[in-house]
Amino acid sequence: MEKASVAIIGGSGIGEIFEEIEKIIVHTPYGSPSDYISIGKISGVTLAFLPRHGKGHRIPPHKINYRANIFALKEIGIEKVIGISAVGSLKENLRPGDLAIVSQFIDFTKKREYTFYDGPKVVHISMADPFSEDMNNILSKNAKNLGFRVHENVTYICIEGPRFSTRAESRMFRNFADIIGMTLVPEINLARELGMCYSTLATITDYDVWSEKPVTAEEVMKIMRENEYKAKEVIKNSIKEINELDSKKCKKVLEESGV
Repeated sequence: MEKASVAIIGGSGIGEIFEEIEKIIVHTPYGSPSDYISIGKISGVTLAFLPRHGKGHRIPPHKINYRANIFALKEIGIEKVIGISAVGSLKENLRPGDLAIVSQFIDFTKKREYTFYDGPKVVHISMADPFSEDMNNILSKNAKNLGFRVHENVTYICIEGPRFSTRAESRMFRNFADIIGMTLVPEINLARELGMCYSTLATITDYDVWSEKPVTAEEVMKIMRENEYKAKEVIKNSIKEINELDSKKCKKVLEESGV
């Protein structure tokens, strides 16, 4: 197996720029990941790809086995993870079709498995600055170089799903966050616990229901398909720099927490 240090977790559309070399099935103490892990190349860089919802988008966000996904990637040597997510906008200036680089999150999920440390060992991981600043900077720089509208220092509120927000919820969320989605937590928590660098490249597909027009799943999927190429181009232009990054900063959080 060719060694990869970077993984992409996202939709199956990334496969169009991904030259698959082999498929790996990883068994974990937490059950099965969403699907097999593909090892391949983008822009000459060897990396791993895992479809978050499984092939065919068959697993809803509240049923994803996040612990198995992150554990499996760590088992094959992954040190850096790029999560690609479709999100709704909570702010007028973050328009459908724009890209967003996330620096903070608010957790509004309810019943997920959030940690690898269920006891007897108790570990408290710092989440003050949970995302890799270096990876964020690379993704943002290349999005700008490609001429895409991209927003930095964005706050993501993660809800349980699979339903969308009520109007009252959406108006409340607008006071605290910029975008809304269903998959960031606990993916980011778990990557952090294993000392992995993590960044989110978010594609804004719609305005959430604080806006006048209610969102439908059909509308989200349409805009997501239309704008998928932007995420692909950013990845193609960023992957070499991200692959060369030193991941020591991310591993340091484990030393500080006493793991």
